[in-house]
Amino acid sequence: MFEIFGTPYADSKQLPLASGPGPIVIIIAGYLLVVFKAGRKFMEYREPYNLRGALKCYNIFQICYNIMMLLPGVYFLFVFRPYDFRCMTVLPQDHPLKNWERCISYAYYINKIVDLLDTVFCVLRKKFMQITFLHVFHHVLMPSAGYLIIRFQGYGGHLFFLCSFNVVVHVFMYGYYYSAIEGKTVKWKRYLTIMQMAQFVLMFGHCAFTAMQRDCKASQGILFLVSFSTAIMFIMFANFYFQCYMKPKEKEI
Repeated sequence: MFEIFGTPYADSKQLPLASGPGPIVIIIAGYLLVVFKAGRKFMEYREPYNLRGALKCYNIFQICYNIMMLLPGVYFLFVFRPYDFRCMTVLPQDHPLKNWERCISYAYYINKIVDLLDTVFCVLRKKFMQITFLHVFHHVLMPSAGYLIIRFQGYGGHLFFLCSFNVVVHVFMYGYYYSAIEGKTVKWKRYLTIMQMAQFVLMFGHCAFTAMQRDCKASQGILFLVSFSTAIMFIMFANFYFQCYMKPKEKEI
């Protein structure tokens, strides 16, 4: 079973934090340690930190970062048109557009690691109620699955298109966070959850559509992994939506 880890990397170029399991394992382990043990111990007798300035800068950075992935990504997909949308496979190593595919996909992977700071900020602000199972599961899943996909499939392909949905959602999400910090009244929090659920439906649907193409050589393992992950995430976000916006509120006695 473990012989699979002895296979060569799918991509010939080894980039930082994606050249072996060690870095991502250490990052995820450190993240979980901070979130559930060390961070809470550190904050036990301390007042919550006022991170308003840091959060504003972080949210602006995330908005800009995601836009900088989205624009070249859209250009790559719809101007260069390197893929057949019925069957999107990773470009060959010698393809003239390979560096575009690799760089944008790698930037997305790094951003999933940067996203872990969301939870660290919650710990430093003692917002422990926000650190739900859904929150932690989502943040652990994305970089972990990202590394495995890079390791065994390579950069881009079918997931390049799917991740574009996620980038769009994150632009709106961090825009909402920034507006909330500024103290502006924003009434579209529930619509962010709907957008999250919509992206999972689109991802699942595109995976199913790709799997139905008889001559498609897209990795069936990746299609199953993404389909399973998006189904789980949809169920969890749907439950969150029901609990927050549809479940009748209990009247206080």
